[in-house]
Amino acid sequence: MADEFGHLPRGPARIFKAAKWSMQGLRAAWLHESSFRLEVYLFVVLAPLGWWAGQTGVERALLVGSMLLVLSVELLNSAVEAVIERYGPEYHELAGRAKDMGSAAVFVLMMNVLLTWGAILLPRVL
Repeated sequence: MADEFGHLPRGPARIFKAAKWSMQGLRAAWLHESSFRLEVYLFVVLAPLGWWAGQTGVERALLVGSMLLVLSVELLNSAVEAVIERYGPEYHELAGRAKDMGSAAVFVLMMNVLLTWGAILLPRVL
């Protein structure tokens, strides 16, 4: 039963429901977003490498965490695109701009991954 503000009571049941909704979102992204699948494949390959290559907890967090950020923003970008498509496939300047900005956000974080990995690992190689 909801409280006077419409919120479900806090507790294990609410946490379970929130986790269930999150899993539904991950499943939807996996099924409908090829970019998300590609980024997950890269994460599966690179995360263990980042964990192994990091010499400290901070380095490991930066190497693996930078890739998790890409996945997170890809999910947000996909959500924006889904909402835009909900209103119809016809072109609208603002819809195109929103999609482009979402894509740019993913790109910026991919550059962050390259910068992070390069800053941590290149000095060891050179």
